[in-house]
Amino acid sequence: MSENFIQNYIAHGNDIRSSLITRSDVIEAVVAALIRAFNNGGKMIIFGNGGSAADAQHIASEFISGYFSGGVPLPAIALTTNSSSLTAIANDSGYENIFVRQLQSLAHKGDVVIGISTSGSSANVVLGLAVAAEMGAVTVIFTGQKTKFKLPPAYVISVPSKESSLVQEAHITAGHLICILVGKAFIKEKKAVSS
Repeated sequence: MSENFIQNYIAHGNDIRSSLITRSDVIEAVVAALIRAFNNGGKMIIFGNGGSAADAQHIASEFISGYFSGGVPLPAIALTTNSSSLTAIANDSGYENIFVRQLQSLAHKGDVVIGISTSGSSANVVLGLAVAAEMGAVTVIFTGQKTKFKLPPAYVISVPSKESSLVQEAHITAGHLICILVGKAFIKEKKAVSS
């Protein structure tokens, strides 16, 4: 019985990740927006709750470390790493504002702001992306099957599943694709400068 469950889970997960092929144009558009932002002195800001917070930190670290860009560090901030800011904002202004307040202090026009929400309805992610859009940032949502945005972000990378674990697995796949493709662009620039 366990063996069948394992096989079915992995097979279903492979199907879900394969669905990202139909989002290739959106992924490429996000890559282009990030390259443009980095070349113009901008940055990426990324955030989510729970497992999505961990994914946000993972993706930000790939850019900062320069792992995919030949050692070129690229500016990225995960809004879930400063426990003092998170708890102060939640205590004083409400949990729904933990990303809004940070974005108001850190985001600028032309930055790329990515929210991650498997449900697409996390209040703090929805509010954060709305504020980022008002500030002139390029907004992106990684989400699951359903989104509840009245005004959708500029780019939506949706995964056709209601199972949070499978949605998160696809999200990190999309995140890695973005890191790899952006990194390749900066490896080329590094080689062009050094030759």
